[in-house]
Amino acid sequence: MNRFRNLMMVLVAFLCLATPAFAQEGGAAAAAVAATSLSGLGAGLVILGAAYGIGKIGASAVESIARQPEVAGNIQTAMIIAAALIEGATFFALIVCIIK
Repeated sequence: MNRFRNLMMVLVAFLCLATPAFAQEGGAAAAAVAATSLSGLGAGLVILGAAYGIGKIGASAVESIARQPEVAGNIQTAMIIAAALIEGATFFALIVCIIK
């Protein structure tokens, strides 16, 4: 977890230092570039969150099936439903990022 926190701090610092590069262009073009980069950052964060959630669901499901193989069908069904709900929320968030 500490490594992830350090990576995020480096990413935020990189983005803060890259902001003056957007000042080179003028007017509306700079605003469009900034909005595009921020929507891309938002979309990336959405995808990372969804991947983390689905990864946790898959790992937990495999562990549960290994412990109780007789209920594998029920666990698999619950896992697929939870993954589908995460995917739906992810697509909604991506649409919001793209529209803004």
